[in-house]
Amino acid sequence: MKNIQLAKAMDLASLIEYKPGQVISLTFAQNEAVGITLFSFSQNESISTHSSSGDAMVYILDGKAQITIGSETLTATKGQVVVMPSNVPHALEAIENFKMLLVVVM
Repeated sequence: MKNIQLAKAMDLASLIEYKPGQVISLTFAQNEAVGITLFSFSQNESISTHSSSGDAMVYILDGKAQITIGSETLTATKGQVVVMPSNVPHALEAIENFKMLLVVVM
């Protein structure tokens, strides 16, 4: 693990700030088995359509996002979790400022 204090209770959403017009990321772990990254998106910012070789789970910590998985689009809000299956194209867009924790399991 990196970029996070060990053996301490922390509020994940407070570890990353919003910056107008930007997507900000903070990686906690990245290896051949798992990736764990915290993101903040300012309103209308997005990650374009792509796919991953592992299942990707997002947990919405704050705000609201539109998530497209294959041909389906859904809205996810604070406290909700969405799993994007491996090898299925997906994209995310900030309907309003939002923060998420992304866990990719290879």
